[in-house]
Amino acid sequence: MTQYVSVDPARPDPEVIACAARIIREGGLVAFPTETVYGLGANAFDPAAVAGVFRAKGRPSDNPLIVHIAGTDDLEIAARAVPEKARKLGASFWPGPLTMVLVASPGVPRVTSGGLATVAVRVPAHPVATALIRASGTPVAAPSANRSGRPSPTNARHVLEDLDGRIDMILDGGPCTVGVESSVIDLTGDPPVLLRPGGLSRSSIEAVIGDIRTLEQAPEAANRSPGTRYRHYAPKARVILAGPGEVAREVARHLSDGRRVGVMAVHPVPGGRAGLSVRMMSADPAGYARELFAALREMDDLNCEVIVAETVDERGLGSAVMDRLRRASQGDSAGPSQGS
Repeated sequence: MTQYVSVDPARPDPEVIACAARIIREGGLVAFPTETVYGLGANAFDPAAVAGVFRAKGRPSDNPLIVHIAGTDDLEIAARAVPEKARKLGASFWPGPLTMVLVASPGVPRVTSGGLATVAVRVPAHPVATALIRASGTPVAAPSANRSGRPSPTNARHVLEDLDGRIDMILDGGPCTVGVESSVIDLTGDPPVLLRPGGLSRSSIEAVIGDIRTLEQAPEAANRSPGTRYRHYAPKARVILAGPGEVAREVARHLSDGRRVGVMAVHPVPGGRAGLSVRMMSADPAGYARELFAALREMDDLNCEVIVAETVDERGLGSAVMDRLRRASQGDSAGPSQGS
């Protein structure tokens, strides 16, 4: 049985943190909150513990993990030959929702890096995460604390649904404030490559280090980032993306086929129809991001067979929202205007 403990997200109980840190040091698994999503933590330098993360999640072994450190002073523990652009980004955005892919230090086990010579590193901006890493005395490898492929967890209940009995402890620090995973940038070459859009916008990164490439411009770099090669963020229901003018048509089509339909919409959708569940989403991309994964899970709880998700503008955090929706849908869309 997984131990479940509530903690004050601003001032976590030192005794609770000490207990969780002991589990990490002894090779166990602890789920904990970050500002992005809940992470499933293990000692990043203990190959057996990291292998346990892959087993608990059902995660492919070639999918690298993010190594979480307490501060920029710990960067050389995980990475070597750190370029100046990485130091500039760290000074500007750490702690925060940015992961940097760098050349791994010799001590990073290949199981942690997915068999690669690179390592993904970040400093989370959450008091519980920071306290746990410091008390553990080691960097903590932590992917999202969910079964592989499922919507990422943005509160502790989601973690319990997916991993109860599979891990040692869950620290419940309340809901996550960002709601989508970190942005991932590869700094092993120049210009750097944005491998995954996330909680930090491309424009913010470019304001510090200049122009960067996207994964579309450098597809050979895809295997260096978590969340880019496998189906991710998917509920049990089929997800269909629809532009604002296509939502009503898609809803009507699937209701007429006798399916239970869920809708995640920014613009009003007529409700009150049998088999239809409507979840109004924030028109602000940051608000949509916070609500996204919880909304997908809510549609599963309502036994929806199809989810029609209204697309959003891809500026700012809208890029991360659309990336997650596309991966959840495996490319299903209502027509050419999806993604508008």
